[in-house]
Amino acid sequence: MAGGVMVAIDESECSLYALQWTVENLRQAASPLIIFTAQPIADLSYIPAATYGSAPPELVRSLQEHRKKVSLALLDHAKEICTKNGLTDVETMMEVGDAKEAICEAAEKHQVKLLVLGSHGKGALQRAFLGSVSNYCVHHAKCPVLIVKN
Repeated sequence: MAGGVMVAIDESECSLYALQWTVENLRQAASPLIIFTAQPIADLSYIPAATYGSAPPELVRSLQEHRKKVSLALLDHAKEICTKNGLTDVETMMEVGDAKEAICEAAEKHQVKLLVLGSHGKGALQRAFLGSVSNYCVHHAKCPVLIVKN
């Protein structure tokens, strides 16, 4: 699906607010609407290496499956929001990887006209140390980016 609007979501309230805002305010421009989420790569750094040497493969698979289920449930919920608001031309997609890079790559790949993101409301200090997905996308996406503040 090329063109249209892509809303990148995660499990946060602000991203679902951005989706709801898009559905309510950009109904005509949001067709087709792409709802995108990035499934993070399993972070096993909290498992003491001295205890296991490396994470057991079954643990890695279990964590990846759990994250996939959470991501798919999130996309289903997002699609329900669209359906309840009468928007039916909706496609959902998920990629595994770093959210900020995956969002920009998906937006370019699908030639979206507008990328919509929610704002987590991080202050300047938090953004400096933790980074900001929305800030990264504003500077790296090859399409206009709309940040919806909650």
